[in-house]
Amino acid sequence: MRHKHPNILRLNHLQERVVPILLVSFLFITLQSLAQEQPAHTKLPLHRGWEIQSSCEVKAEGREISSAGFSTKGWHRAEAPTTVVAALVADKTYPDPYFGMSLKSFPGMDYSPMEFFANQEIPQDSPFRCSWWYRTEFNVPAAQQDKATYLHFDALNYRANVWLNGQKIANAHDVAGTFRIFEFDISKQLLTDKPNVLAVEVFAPDKGDLGITWVDWNPTPPDKDMGLWKDVYITTSGDIALRAPFVSSRLGSDYTTAALTVSADLRNDSDHVVSGILKADIEGIHVTQPVELGPAESKTVTFTPEQYPQLKLDRPRLWWPYQMGAPEMYTAKLSVETGGRASDSAEIHFGVREVTSELTPQGHPPPCTTCMR
Repeated sequence: MRHKHPNILRLNHLQERVVPILLVSFLFITLQSLAQEQPAHTKLPLHRGWEIQSSCEVKAEGREISSAGFSTKGWHRAEAPTTVVAALVADKTYPDPYFGMSLKSFPGMDYSPMEFFANQEIPQDSPFRCSWWYRTEFNVPAAQQDKATYLHFDALNYRANVWLNGQKIANAHDVAGTFRIFEFDISKQLLTDKPNVLAVEVFAPDKGDLGITWVDWNPTPPDKDMGLWKDVYITTSGDIALRAPFVSSRLGSDYTTAALTVSADLRNDSDHVVSGILKADIEGIHVTQPVELGPAESKTVTFTPEQYPQLKLDRPRLWWPYQMGAPEMYTAKLSVETGGRASDSAEIHFGVREVTSELTPQGHPPPCTTCMR
């Protein structure tokens, strides 16, 4: 211990011989407790420190751009999430698009107003016809060296080549789709003794791609919302990773009861069989289930109300639509342990509700009484 408590200075001779033993015991117990309480799931947001530039201006390849020491002179500073146009507005390259007719002055806005921009090609002279590079550098703690580490993109638009530390970890053929979530195991590419360099080459949606579209009174930006439009972050876990936690509910006929079904996807990223325990806690409800996964195996593990009666709720707080009641929410905390240690965890918020649909005897949807006419 670096600092002595003032009372220790006044201990008598007998106490001085006992204190070292007590201190060693206390230190051992404290370190053991810290090891056991180490968080199962660590998350490193990659929010700040990005720079972007058009591939028409940068002639280097991804291997060079994603390497340390690459010069980004003349690049635009940005924060993620952001589209390309949003970043150029933020750094004052372009004026405020919400003022007057400023948006029409942006390059690439000369597309035809007679058809949705999503169904047109980006004009030949537009700077957004080229792909754009997003680049950032980040450090990870040395403690992550022996953990499985993942790179997450909660959404990007529309295609992307992904490079890390001079290595291509994904290409635009596979990384495509505005509303998809992408995750990559970067354990082997990650550096813990020096900065990591991440470079993402993003391509705008092509004609006909299912992207983010707009209407005539809210014109589509000239980049078709190209970019990293949701969070980018790093996570770590033990041998078993926990993904896609979900809680579904089925209500009783009088809405005074509800039955919950809890599920999660588990994945073993190691090269050996791993056994563990999956736990779920929902505001005082505790359920557990033993799990075993083979090397590289993934499986969905489910807690059903038939197997776990404690998932049957009396007088649940219901999630009501607007103007019908309060949208009550519950919190579910899931975790998986291996060898008595936390491997991964997740937390979600959910509403107890049930949504159904029906058809008329003729097989048609019932008349809409609340639709906009």
